[in-house]
Amino acid sequence: DRVLVRIKDLTAEKADEEVWVRGRIHTSRAKGKQCFLVLRQQQFNIQALVAVGQHASKQMVKFAANITKESIVDIEGVVRKAYQKIGGCTQQDVELHVQRIYVISSAEPRLPLQLDDAVRPEVEGEEDGRATVNQDTRLDNRIIDLRTSTSQAVFCLQSGICQLFRETLIHKGFVEIQTPKIISAASEGGANVFTVSYFKTSAYLAQSPQLYKQMCICADFEKVFCVGPVFRAEDSNTHRHLTEFVGLDIEMAFNYHYHEVVDEIADTLVQIFKGLQERFQTEIETVSKQFPCEPFKFLEPTLRLEYREGVAMLREAGVEMGDEEDLSTPNEKLLGRLVKEKYDTDFYILDKYPLAVRPFYTMPDPANPKTSNSYDMFMRGEEILSGAQRIHDPQLLTERAKHHGIDLEKIKAYIDSFRFGAPPHAGGGIGLERVTMLYLGLHNVRQTSMFPRDPKRLTP
Repeated sequence: DRVLVRIKDLTAEKADEEVWVRGRIHTSRAKGKQCFLVLRQQQFNIQALVAVGQHASKQMVKFAANITKESIVDIEGVVRKAYQKIGGCTQQDVELHVQRIYVISSAEPRLPLQLDDAVRPEVEGEEDGRATVNQDTRLDNRIIDLRTSTSQAVFCLQSGICQLFRETLIHKGFVEIQTPKIISAASEGGANVFTVSYFKTSAYLAQSPQLYKQMCICADFEKVFCVGPVFRAEDSNTHRHLTEFVGLDIEMAFNYHYHEVVDEIADTLVQIFKGLQERFQTEIETVSKQFPCEPFKFLEPTLRLEYREGVAMLREAGVEMGDEEDLSTPNEKLLGRLVKEKYDTDFYILDKYPLAVRPFYTMPDPANPKTSNSYDMFMRGEEILSGAQRIHDPQLLTERAKHHGIDLEKIKAYIDSFRFGAPPHAGGGIGLERVTMLYLGLHNVRQTSMFPRDPKRLTP
């Protein structure tokens, strides 16, 4: 009738208590009449001692030593204070003196990768010749790789981002919506879509919930958000592109100026950053042990620069680019470094992009026909959100769609949704995996996608 106890709760306060713990065998080491086990749950572990005596025979010690790594066991035992801090364990002040041990599920003796190798910083492995695990091996054996303390911490923190996103927006009066992922026309009006068979015709996987968010604004929901999969058929084999990712999308009607929306989105992200600092320090520290990184810095209110100011900073640094040219990835990163040096922030907004480089539904700037009411947001020099004021006038929207060479018949339902009165509105889409990657200072978005999909990977 005992209740299972979590390893993270086994502290000095539990000393001399009898407990029942379930976990995985991380390591085992026999020494004479004793066997030392390290028992793991997620990113927490504790040393367990099986010693010949009143509760353990020689056979039990031998049995414990022969349990294969990664097997799931139940242990009944007593929590004892350690004579000295136990290195390599999260619970350093106590150990578990085993009275009974039960194997719940036995792992095969040969593992495709060793967890100790998978959490070793690459620099350390290079220095002493010890093994580290490459990315393809990790992803081919994702179930094992996800058991590492680093992966556990990454995805706990990512869950926190979703939770904080929802909490913040619901507090601000937003309504969560769910939008179709099988659609009749390309969301962004481009060619990078996955085509799927749909009965006697073809359909597409949604590149964005964009059009449906806007329809909800037209339906007087005023403030909406959604969390869901986004599909991009781009043959981009880079550190930050996936063919399927999780979109955190926001859309909102405004009263006077689209900066009302920009400020709301920026504040939402700031609340997420603050919440992560307050609630997930253990996870941040766990990840930084393997991937050292400077703490994420941000300002309140968020720094907002106009696109022309960003271009001027780049030109000052020796970059040659035109006024209406889009930012390349190297220039994005360079601008991020320049902003960090000048303003000491890892998070900023770039506003007033050239109209020529934005989608057809982007509202032109009424004061300058070459610029638009659009914006991107950046973390550590990489874009994590692209957004804009949307055109809510059907005549102007039709003109802009024609200008972009879009088949009007395919977006007829979208344009028609603005014919019955539509408030001015704006929004944006955030990539969850990118936010996680850049907040933690990781180097590849596949580290923050649980089962990543890219042009070369469709399994596991």
